[in-house]
Amino acid sequence: MAIVHEHLPEPDVQQSLHELRGQLRGSLIEPQDPLYDEARAVWNGMVDLRPRAIARAGAVSDIDIVLASARRSGLALAVRGGGHNIAGHGTVDGGLVLDLGALREVRVDAQSKRVVVGPGATLGDVDRATAAQGLAVPLGVISGTGVAGLTLGGGVGWLTRTGGLSLDNLDSVDVVTPAGEHVHASAEENPELFWGVRGGGGNFGVVSSFTFRALALRAAPLGGNLFYRPEHWRNALLAFDAWTRALPDEMNPIVSFLVLPADFGMGSEPWMAIGFAWVAEDHQAGLALVGQLRAAAPPDGEEVGLTSWPEWQSAMDAVFPKGSRGYWKNVSFSRLDEEVVDAVLGFASELAWEGTGIDIHHLEGAFGRVPEDATAFPNRSARYWLNVYGFWRDAAEDERLTAFAHKAYSVMRPFAEQGEYVNFLGAEVGVQAPDAARSAYGQDKYQRLVALKDRYDPQNLLRLNHNILPSGG
Repeated sequence: MAIVHEHLPEPDVQQSLHELRGQLRGSLIEPQDPLYDEARAVWNGMVDLRPRAIARAGAVSDIDIVLASARRSGLALAVRGGGHNIAGHGTVDGGLVLDLGALREVRVDAQSKRVVVGPGATLGDVDRATAAQGLAVPLGVISGTGVAGLTLGGGVGWLTRTGGLSLDNLDSVDVVTPAGEHVHASAEENPELFWGVRGGGGNFGVVSSFTFRALALRAAPLGGNLFYRPEHWRNALLAFDAWTRALPDEMNPIVSFLVLPADFGMGSEPWMAIGFAWVAEDHQAGLALVGQLRAAAPPDGEEVGLTSWPEWQSAMDAVFPKGSRGYWKNVSFSRLDEEVVDAVLGFASELAWEGTGIDIHHLEGAFGRVPEDATAFPNRSARYWLNVYGFWRDAAEDERLTAFAHKAYSVMRPFAEQGEYVNFLGAEVGVQAPDAARSAYGQDKYQRLVALKDRYDPQNLLRLNHNILPSGG
C-alpha cells in the first residue's frame, strides 16, 4: 500500500512552523523574510524552488526538532549540508528545508588520526583543519563541496587511489532517524546501517556527525597538469592508459577536457589536461613517473610543483561558482583502447565553449581493493569513471548542454560496467524514478538498501534524494 504524505490545512501548518520557530536554536526563514532568496538558493542555478520554510540549524539538537515538525505537518522535507548537490535535492517547492550549513565544526585528533566532522562542513573546512596537523581525509576536488553529501554517496577525488573513497575512510557516523532515534553506526555497532550509509546517501536518517580516519601527509603534495591541444589528444589518451597500468597508489591522476575560464589564461580553445597529485615523501619518484608520461606524450604546456593540500583542493573552485546551471551524467568503464578513445574524442572534440567539462578518473589502487560487498557503492572493479558536467550561466543553453551530456552518456554506454555514481547524477534519480536508483546500485545492493529503508524510514520521509523506495511504496 502506498504511503501518502498530506499537508495539514494551512492554519495548522502555520501553527506548526510557529512552534518550530520557537524551539529552534537556529532560525526559521519564510518567504516574507529578507534572507529568503539567499537562503533558498542551492549551487545548481537550474534548481529554482520556493520552500515553505527553511530551518537553519544552530545546533545538532535542531535536527530532532525539524524532523518532528516535518512528521507533524506533513511538509515534504529536504536536507541540505553544503548545498553543492548537482541534483538540487537540498531544497523543495512548498516544503521544509533542514539547512545544516552552519554546523561546520571539524575536530582533529592528530595522535589517533581521527577527524570528527559536522554535517554542514565543506571540503575546505576539513582540508584546512587536517593539513595543519600533517593529515588529509580523502574527499573530492572542489573545496566548496559539502562533506556530508559527498561522503554518503561515495567521495571520488584526488586521494582515491591512495586512500579510497571518502566513505571508505569513515570510522563511524551518528544518525538521527526520521522517528527521532539516535543511532551510532560503525563496523562493530549497527554494521548493516553503516554499510548502507556508505553509498546509500541520506535515505535512512540525518547524519549528525562523521568520524573519519585520516591519512598522513608527510610531505607537501606534488601536483600538476600536462596540457594538450586537440590534435594531440588521441596519442595522449592512449599513452595515459598505458601509463596507468603500473602506477603506485601514491599517484592520483584525473584527465579533464574543457575550455578553461578566462582567469586561467589558457585562451578560448579546448584543452585536455592530465592532472595528478603525488602524495609521498619521495618527490623525485613522482617526478620520474610524470617524466615517463611526458616522454610518451609530450605536452603543449605544463605546470608541476609542490603545493599545500588546501591550495590543491581549491585550485578548480573558479570553474564551479555557486549559481552555475548544471546537469551531469556518468559512466564506469575499464577499457581505454583505440575504440574507446575514438568514442571519447568523438564527443570531447565538440567542446568549444566554456560551460561543460569531461573528467576521466583513474581508479584502482586502494579504491579497487575494497571488496565489492563491503559498502553500498555500486562498482569497485572499474578502472575508470567518466563524468560529463555542466557549469554554464545562460538559461538559454539548458537544452543544448543537457543534450550534450546525454549524448556523451549514450556514446559510452556500450563500454559501461555496472552501476552509476549517484553523486554524479542529475535530478532524474529520485522518488519519481525508482528504476533509475535500482539501476545505479544494481539489483542486489538495491534490495539490501530497501531492507534498511523499511527499518529506518518506512514512510519515506527522507525521499528528496537518490531515493530508495521502501517496500510499502
